[in-house]
Amino acid sequence: MKTTKPKAAPKTKKTAAEAKPVRNKKTPPAKAMPGEEEIREKAREIYFERIARGEHGTPEGDWREAEELLMGS
Repeated sequence: MKTTKPKAAPKTKKTAAEAKPVRNKKTPPAKAMPGEEEIREKAREIYFERIARGEHGTPEGDWREAEELLMGS
């Protein structure tokens, strides 16, 4: 008597929600938002460098510059 293998169930295509996300290799992954303490330390560093150069500025400007530098933009 000859035995036959059972047929495999046909493969189903994955829906968009089930599919693995494809990332464009040219764009870097998003960075996490830096913490407040990290921003504060960077703003303080920017402040001291600015004062050493004799430039005018504001704490808010130093904070925004620190956020931009830490976020990579």
